[in-house]
Amino acid sequence: MRFVYFTHSLVSCWNHGNAHFLRGLVRELQRAGEEVRVLEPADGWSRANLIADGGSAALDSFARAFPDHPVATYDGLPDLDEALDGADVVIVHEWTAPEIVAAVGRYRASGGRFTLLFHDTHHRAVSDPAAMQALDLSGYDGVLAFGETLAEVYRRWGWGERVFVWHEAADVALFHPPHDPEPERQGLVWIGNWGDGERTAELESYLLRPAATVGLPLDVHGVRYPPEAVATLQRYGARYHGWLPNAEVPETFARHMATVHVPRRFYARTLPGVPTIRVFEALACGIPLVSAPWDDSEGLFREGDFLRARTPQEMEAHLRALSSDADLRQALSQNGRDTVTSRHTCAHRVEELMAILAFIERRQQRGAA
Repeated sequence: MRFVYFTHSLVSCWNHGNAHFLRGLVRELQRAGEEVRVLEPADGWSRANLIADGGSAALDSFARAFPDHPVATYDGLPDLDEALDGADVVIVHEWTAPEIVAAVGRYRASGGRFTLLFHDTHHRAVSDPAAMQALDLSGYDGVLAFGETLAEVYRRWGWGERVFVWHEAADVALFHPPHDPEPERQGLVWIGNWGDGERTAELESYLLRPAATVGLPLDVHGVRYPPEAVATLQRYGARYHGWLPNAEVPETFARHMATVHVPRRFYARTLPGVPTIRVFEALACGIPLVSAPWDDSEGLFREGDFLRARTPQEMEAHLRALSSDADLRQALSQNGRDTVTSRHTCAHRVEELMAILAFIERRQQRGAA
């Protein structure tokens, strides 16, 4: 089959976590023998910020890590006759411009012979529902939601059995423990964006203060750290390194003893069951992980895959235990990796997507009968 995916960006992962999953998805679709084409705006927000942050050379990290990933850019509204020619499956990500979301839907409704899916991997359905409901999805065959609680929002909006839960996952061709002898692991690492203050208090309570209290060195990577955020990191003795290309994350994990999951507030309170993709990636790499309060309401992980801290005091206790107990670190490393490789790889998500497409086809055949 020929897949066409409209994304905010495949090339840039600057404050764009869905690019991590999409890159792995493209890889696994290609391995399965499918044809894939990805389209992204030439002036997309993530791409523009990546270039502003690191210059045009920052784009080279994508080309080096993913030389076989097909991506085309467009300005304004793309030529849909060309973009959708021969397509069997078209997926449009929720950060695509509303006018393009609508235009692709109209193309499908006017006789396009492909299955059209809308892919939602964000919290805007609960944080800005008016904007999401304003999107014209009338021509779409279904919605892919990256968590059950998000899927339930779409069901309340009338999508019924046309919404499907489709979690993100780890690209295990990239995210795995080091093949060479492991380097010496020291201290903590946190990779994430400061953003719009969605977890500022949580970062201080569950990352910065516990690491300083326990006396663990802390390295922080990410973007959108305003001066006051950098000053906060410095006050706690954390070392801030700026943007890190996602393809370089595995070797960064490999140098550290543990990492911490601090979900954004919407995922901790309003959309439980949706982990950041960093959880999948960290566990795939075999680095022990401790999570701030987050409800795994869908049972994605097993007890013992990572440690759960209900309070800042529990976070401190877990970090102390990890720093002194090599057996605990080894058990967490093995358990977490086993769960990801058996359930949460991009290859698993390709299988799930194929099952979703088969379900839609059967439903359409029943409707035509």
